[in-house]
Amino acid sequence: MIPDDFDFPLPADRIAQRPARPRDAARLLIVGNDLGDHVVHHLPDLLRPGDLLVINDTKVLPTRLFGRRGEVVIEATLIEALGAGRWRALAKPGRRLRPGDRIVFGDGFAATVAAKEADGAVVLDFASRAAAFAEALEAHGAAPLPPYIRRDAPDPQDRTDYQTVYAAEPGAVAAPTAGLHFTPKLLQKLDQAGVGRVAVTLHVGAGTFLPVKAKHLEDHVMHAERGVISATAAEAIAKARARGGRIVCVGTTALRLLETAADDTGRVFPWSGETRLFVTPGYRSRWPICCSPTFTCRARPCSCWFAPSPALRGCGRPTCMPLSAAIASTRMATPACCRGAASDEHRLSARFNSGPGARRSRLDCAR
Repeated sequence: MIPDDFDFPLPADRIAQRPARPRDAARLLIVGNDLGDHVVHHLPDLLRPGDLLVINDTKVLPTRLFGRRGEVVIEATLIEALGAGRWRALAKPGRRLRPGDRIVFGDGFAATVAAKEADGAVVLDFASRAAAFAEALEAHGAAPLPPYIRRDAPDPQDRTDYQTVYAAEPGAVAAPTAGLHFTPKLLQKLDQAGVGRVAVTLHVGAGTFLPVKAKHLEDHVMHAERGVISATAAEAIAKARARGGRIVCVGTTALRLLETAADDTGRVFPWSGETRLFVTPGYRSRWPICCSPTFTCRARPCSCWFAPSPALRGCGRPTCMPLSAAIASTRMATPACCRGAASDEHRLSARFNSGPGARRSRLDCAR
């Protein structure tokens, strides 16, 4: 497939700039044999006792910084920790930065431009210990909002809105957006309905900001993202499957992590490392249900986050898709990748994107 298959008109005024209040008031589209229009807080009635929610508990770091190089105002979004106090960053205006330039982000908080990379990113050296850096970032950083969320100035409310209520493990530079729709009250009702919950961790990385530029979808190389599945989580998933419960992945980050750590039978093992798994049409998920962020603003046209939607739909299993409140009020053109009924002829493959000789595996849905 080509990226144009995932393109569709998305008017700027249809991109919600603020979340629904409360969060679980967002609309929910159920995609299976039929389409069902619901609200996120209906989930306790849509799921069954014994089902298991798999959530991604990564915590978004406040990696958006505003500083000065002399009289020039610089905005820098940190996207990857390189170790020893160095970070890759997207900077504006990046063209005016040179190696050796010093950017002051706050009192006692500054970085030196260590290098400029071919793709336009810069390497910033903060020359500070981890604890001191984390404290300074907490004091001076803002939420690293996607470029399609517009702000005239940093808004402290974004630090709360762009974070799941169950975030626990710091390390992400973007939010696992499907989880943004959950509230403490909704989680309590799911507990009361007998729906289990287990956390895994995938630190969402810089790839979330990047469009698919490759001519063919299969040539797109995903950025590696670090993840962990604990022995406790792997055991909970195994027990839920053994008693006939459905595994409900909250978002494609949780889905990708489980698929990376599972064997050919669908058994998930404790795991720690990096994944480049790219879920595309041709992919058959082993997990019966996925709460996908397909219609939130993050899954914009021609993005790697929109690619999973026809794949999950083609798997023949129910998919729950939270709709942005703004988009939900308007009928929009359907991208070519989503037209027509799901077909078993269109067998899906998962690709572990690791450069030349990338491994492919054919996976079947859990029965």
